[in-house]
Amino acid sequence: MSEPSLLTSPLHSRHIAHGAKFAEFAGWDMPLQYSSGVLAEHQAVRTRVGVFDVSHLGKVWVTGEGAAAFVNRCLANDLDRIGPGGAQYTLCLDESGGVVDDLIAYRFGDDQVFLIPNAANTAEVARRLTAAAPDGVEVRDVHHSFAVIAVQGPESPRILEYLGLPHEHDYMSFREHLVDHADVIVCRSGYTGETGYELVIPNEAAGDLWDAMLVAGAAPCGLGARDTLRLEMGYPLHGQDLSLDITPVQARLNWAIGWDKPEYWGKAALDAEKAAGPRRRLWGLEATGKGVPRAHMTVLDGEREVGETTSGTHAPTLKKGVALALLDAAYKPGAELELDVRGRRLPVRVVKPPFTTATPK
Repeated sequence: MSEPSLLTSPLHSRHIAHGAKFAEFAGWDMPLQYSSGVLAEHQAVRTRVGVFDVSHLGKVWVTGEGAAAFVNRCLANDLDRIGPGGAQYTLCLDESGGVVDDLIAYRFGDDQVFLIPNAANTAEVARRLTAAAPDGVEVRDVHHSFAVIAVQGPESPRILEYLGLPHEHDYMSFREHLVDHADVIVCRSGYTGETGYELVIPNEAAGDLWDAMLVAGAAPCGLGARDTLRLEMGYPLHGQDLSLDITPVQARLNWAIGWDKPEYWGKAALDAEKAAGPRRRLWGLEATGKGVPRAHMTVLDGEREVGETTSGTHAPTLKKGVALALLDAAYKPGAELELDVRGRRLPVRVVKPPFTTATPK
């Protein structure tokens, strides 16, 4: 049997024209980097502005009377903390407290919520919501109808101003705007730690918007730079730093839980784990010697195994190796440990992310 073909973004032909190198990601053929390379793209975002095609991210509408209240009974964060025009990082959990997905919820009103799950988990999130939806609430998976473009970096407001798009609204809020008769959602959010926006736009209008951003001076960036940027900030990646086996309590995401809500999926398990204390926690590791941490490396205290890395890379801003790792709960920032890097010991220090001085704006 032949392998199923990979999905492609509506901007795929433009990436080819710009010399992108592609990689498979959650069933999608997405640009990993362009001819400038990951380091240059990373630097562009930290110092100027870069643009990412993240159209592989999911898109799900939940609409109907009481849609927001329904979503709030399912997902872990408290959607009532935000009003119309607000966006929120939240979690879809299973009954064990494991993370089915982490996602962004856009609250349009009491009867309309737009969700952006991760690519690999969109169908499962939509399935769970559909199965639980009461009469009058509709869940629509529109994964393949919209593109998502992320504009990130200190000059990103200039790019949006050049395009005539709203850019002065608060962090984790969104505005709608018409571009050539296409309704664009502009959210002040991102995955890099820099000032940035994520734009949701119908497929047919995405190409012209992408082209205009490059004309305005944004550097095209691939998922390679997106990964180094997010790791410098200590942002978790589902499937590595979060999973059905890694709970938000272990990942130190207590701030993304509506602890006082009467219900959400996984509440009983999470309440119990919080009360007992997790057996392991996700912390950052900074290499104090030469070497690059990668995922699934053993963390050692002397000869004792005390954890495992979940993500790791060379941090271009710091010029050193960094990682996220699940460690035995006894270990705290400041502890000196080692990684087993293919049989060689790499000294590391436990730290609390972010690794850089960049902060979300």
